Amino acid sequence: MEERILYLNCLSGISGDMTIGALLDLGLDQTAFIQELEKVKVGGYELKIEKNQKNGITGTDFDVLIKKREENHHGHSHHGEDHHDHSSHAGEHHEHSHDHQHSHHGHSHDHQHRNLTDIEKLIDDSDLDEAVKKMSKEIFLYVARAEAKVHDKPMDQVHFHEVGAIDSIVDIIGVAILIQQLNPDKIISSPIHIGTGFVNCAHGNIPVPAPATLEILKGIPVYSTGIRSELVTPTGAAIVKALAEEFQEMPMMEIDKIGYGLGTKDLEITNVLRVVTGKKKVRNATTK
Repeated sequence: MEERILYLNCLSGISGDMTIGALLDLGLDQTAFIQELEKVKVGGYELKIEKNQKNGITGTDFDVLIKKREENHHGHSHHGEDHHDHSSHAGEHHEHSHDHQHSHHGHSHDHQHRNLTDIEKLIDDSDLDEAVKKMSKEIFLYVARAEAKVHDKPMDQVHFHEVGAIDSIVDIIGVAILIQQLNPDKIISSPIHIGTGFVNCAHGNIPVPAPATLEILKGIPVYSTGIRSELVTPTGAAIVKALAEEFQEMPMMEIDKIGYGLGTKDLEITNVLRVVTGKKKVRNATTK
């Protein structure tokens, strides 16, 4: 019997948009993905999905473009802190675009300050598959718990200034949709590469990783090579925490497909999230 494995190689951290880009780069059905996303009653955005290169490596660049209020910050605010330096997508991106800029081009999303109950209702009222709903809510719950702890508030008083923004809702639900499409037997992640330094937000300069990100990463092996940039966003941290069953270097498996999700910033390392699918033979528990 064979076990189908999805391996997340977080060599340059992880964010929501990079995860979607990497999964789509495996060859998953973009049309089916978009049709599923349309089941969520959130409008006012367009998707940009295109092939591009980072340090000569071809991958998929995913971005959520907000149709209105373009004068605002397109770069969400981590925990209400508007401008985390997340600039993955050349700034056109949300919190994701991990290490990508929070202050993308000075555009600021149409921030609706939703709380966890609002987001769960949005998910529950959609026609998404129940497994997708469950995974999406689990990811949001990790973020809400971390924000509540960092800000010393009850969870129902935490407003998702950044993760509640349209693009982050699309990222989190989009990842759940693609994982269901791929349907691996097991998801394994590498240890997470985190950045260092400080990033500017509404409250001033805060340390990298952002406090909520670090809270979410509890229990997960992380490391830093001293890169002064935000490599992991709260959304990215919550995605890997919800999805990965194990954290280790590349597991033994027969490699099938490889996908690259591109970040925006040009770093001293290649700014990509690499995902690998493969098969591993496993013995039936009844046989010796």
